[in-house]
Parts: sequence; C-alpha cells; structure tokens
Amino acid sequence: MKISKKNLSFIGLSSLVLLTSPFATAAEMSNMDHSGMDMSGDMSDMDHSGMDMSGMDHSGMDHGSMDMSGMQGGQPPADARSPDYSNGVPYGQYGKPMMMGSMPLWGVSVDDLGYQFDEDQINFEATGWYGTDSNRIRLRTEGSAQTKDDKEIDSLSSLAYWKPLSIFWNGEAGVAYDTENDNAAVMAGIVGTAPYFIETDARAYLYTDGQLRLDLGAEYEWRLDQHWVVIPEVGLTAFSKDDHDNGITKGFNEMETEVRLTYETFSRQLAPYVGVSYETALGKARGQRRQEDESVDSSSLTAGVKFWF
Repeated sequence: MKISKKNLSFIGLSSLVLLTSPFATAAEMSNMDHSGMDMSGDMSDMDHSGMDMSGMDHSGMDHGSMDMSGMQGGQPPADARSPDYSNGVPYGQYGKPMMMGSMPLWGVSVDDLGYQFDEDQINFEATGWYGTDSNRIRLRTEGSAQTKDDKEIDSLSSLAYWKPLSIFWNGEAGVAYDTENDNAAVMAGIVGTAPYFIETDARAYLYTDGQLRLDLGAEYEWRLDQHWVVIPEVGLTAFSKDDHDNGITKGFNEMETEVRLTYETFSRQLAPYVGVSYETALGKARGQRRQEDESVDSSSLTAGVKFWF
C-alpha cells in the first residue's frame, strides 16, 4: 500500500484526533495495524509541535543495546592522558617540571644602604634567603659603620629558619651575633603586614649572658605615583636588665625614626632616596648618656639607595 504525502498527513491528523479523543482507549490504539504503512517518504514537512507525548510509556524500551560510543562525552581511551600531563612525551634533559611554589629560589634585598651626614656614618640593612614559599633559610644583617676616627662597625646579624604562619605573617627562629657587645644569642621573631598595610617586625634575642633584647619596627609606603614613594619608619629597642659596660639600661633604651623620599626606577629594583632621621634615648638611658657626656638626641640628613635582585 503506497501512501502519498497527502494521505499520510490525513492519517496523522486522524491518529492525532483519535489520541486526543476522550473515547479513544488503549485497546483501540493497540488494535491499529501500522504494518502496511510506508513511512519511507519525506516527513520533514510534518509539524509535531502540537502532539502531546506526555502520555507515552517508554518503560518497556531497552536502551542497553544502543551504541552510544560515537556520541560526545563517551568513555575516553585508557591512554588519553597520563597523570603527570606528559601524554607519554619524555621531559628530556631538563627533567620533570615543578610547581613554582615548590621550586627552591634565592634572593637578596638591601633595604638600606645610606649615609648620615651629621653622624658621619653609613647605615646598612640587608637580607639574603634561599628556599621555597613554605621553607627558607634567611641571613640578615643590620648596623652602622663609622667613617671617621676608629671606623668602628656595629652590626647585629642572624641566620634563621623562615616559615609562613598565616596569610600576612611569617615566623623566624635561629641564631644571632651582636658585634656591639661581642655576644651571641638565640633569636625568634615574627614579620608581616599589619592592618592598613603597615610592614611590622618584632624580634627577640636571648644572649648567652642572660640579657634579653627586643627590637620592634614598623614601616609604611605612601605611594605618590608610580615612581615616587614616601616611606616613614620607626624602631624601638628594649632590654631586660642593666649592662653599664655596654651602655644599656633596663627597659626601652632608644627610638629611631626616619622619613625617606624614594624614587623607584622603571624596574623597581633600584630606588635612591633622600630623607631625615632622628634618634633619641628613652627612660633611664637618657640619664646614663648625660653622665657619660653623650648626646641624648640627634638628627641628620640621609641619602642612600635600596635595591633587590
């Protein structure tokens, strides 16, 4: 039996009427014989948008035998990707790559290398480190060198293990040596960024003679534009007991402040500066310095450079 498009449309319309008719039952639909219908014709013109398919039962259909391998999202081949993302390609002479956080690196930072004109001395503060983002060894030194008379150098140097404690804070622990009182010490400290982006550091030194020293420091970078930066900083030093041989009194001994106007070069690795520094004795240290005929307060123009690589 050959059915034309016109007859096929009529049959489809009749079937739709029968499906939607309240008098159509499942028995009536099951007795319909579609075996003689030729469905090979072009059915692209048929509109199925009005047909209600919600009442059709697909529970009896067997989907297990359907071949879905050609569809996107099927099972990938067993060797599609290796766990290390090499895809079977060897790494060659350079070896397996490492994540940046796990790669040991090194760096040197000179935060201060400047000259105090009124004091006629050179101040320095430098740090070198080697390690990863999680564990490092740090070598740090700070102090001053006189450029007249005996050209004495006073420095406090430390070798410490460095590790992050939180997002903004890092811890240090190690050993130190102070040339001013010719004594070794055990050092522990915390360094990080306080609220409002204030760079803060606190270090405690326990010397072999039982003396305990505490250094506190804070620094802020007030950026005027991409290159000019104003950096105010302050430092405090305190001791746990008197040591008249080294000019030390119990409590806070001195405060150092400085304001720098810094110009960062294009790479920001080199930054010359000019500034003003001020130092003053605190507490009982003021009276002791007067007795020894030493200055209690001093100020000086400074100029220098800071850099890192």
